[in-house]
Amino acid sequence: MRQVDLPGAAHLVLDSGVRYLDPAPAVFEAMLEGWARQQKSRFLSEAGTIVPRVRLVRRFAGFTDQYPWEWTPGELEAFTVDIMSGAHPAVQSTIRSYHGALRMFCEFVTDARYGWLAECEQRFGQFPVQIAHEWNTVAHVVDYEGQPGRRALTYDEVQALFDAADARVERVRRRGRKGVLAAWRDAAILKTVYAYGLRRRELARLDTVDFRRNPRAVQYGTYGSVQVRYGKASKGSPPKRRTVLTVPEMDWIVDVLTEWCEEIRPLLFPGSHPALWVTERRSRISMRSVNEAFRDARLDARLPEELDVHALRHSYVTHLLEFGYPALMVQQQVGHAWGSTTALYTSVSDEFRNRLLEQSLQTHPELWTETT
Repeated sequence: MRQVDLPGAAHLVLDSGVRYLDPAPAVFEAMLEGWARQQKSRFLSEAGTIVPRVRLVRRFAGFTDQYPWEWTPGELEAFTVDIMSGAHPAVQSTIRSYHGALRMFCEFVTDARYGWLAECEQRFGQFPVQIAHEWNTVAHVVDYEGQPGRRALTYDEVQALFDAADARVERVRRRGRKGVLAAWRDAAILKTVYAYGLRRRELARLDTVDFRRNPRAVQYGTYGSVQVRYGKASKGSPPKRRTVLTVPEMDWIVDVLTEWCEEIRPLLFPGSHPALWVTERRSRISMRSVNEAFRDARLDARLPEELDVHALRHSYVTHLLEFGYPALMVQQQVGHAWGSTTALYTSVSDEFRNRLLEQSLQTHPELWTETT
């Protein structure tokens, strides 16, 4: 096959004028550089996708103590067994993602158009092969591989969580300790996550200007909708945008946000900082801070420890459906590309399902008339 100037091709990465004293590590590093270039040409995120993948390949090479042209499927199986053992074994979804990354790296170096097959055979008398096959990798056989304990909160659990967050504010105030503004912020954060079904990053990246009026719901003023500008991106694409409308069942969030923006946030002296949620050091909050806010409230509310802040997003989806909103609207509110993804977030109650059943019985009584 003729030489092609593809991003990541061997002849574009290796310096033909250099005679390497130890060619094996040099070629391996060039492979990784070439793979990174090939991924960059597909507009994949460097920090979020490319760097972790390259790091994994280095980790696998370190585990095998071999170079890619020496790898066999057996090394992948041994690596899988190793990361499944120990004090903190990897979960199935993590192992599957590792297998996928190693498969993609092998696809890259075994594609003759990039020249690595010929380069390795010429230099080492060996060439890389695909080591990740259907018979030795984790198959994606179910839609949801998350923790079984992650679920939507009940209405009582949501209220208990919010009560615990509010009580923390009063407790800090009574003790006369610093941090009352941060506790107030954390309580407002949890309520906002639930009221709009936001992801952590979406919440943390909100600016004050992201809230807009909704002409069809003027009673909510500035907080009729929120523009989410940092939604979860597909691979190779920028963050997705969407507009989340304030729904009547969650209209209490208007008072929460008004109080935060007009009374509490100014006490942190944010100056010209655009962030909606700022720290006492006048910086934007981190996603870790959102996790900690939920954890503290969860502990005070004595809720199950397997619940995390993402459970509030599950709760939002579930509760909107129970309120009677069409599935398509709920899907658009939370920014899911596929309705099947929204369905995975749903854990409606038996009471809700029975209510739907009763409505169907009342709507079509002739279908259930007893015949003799």
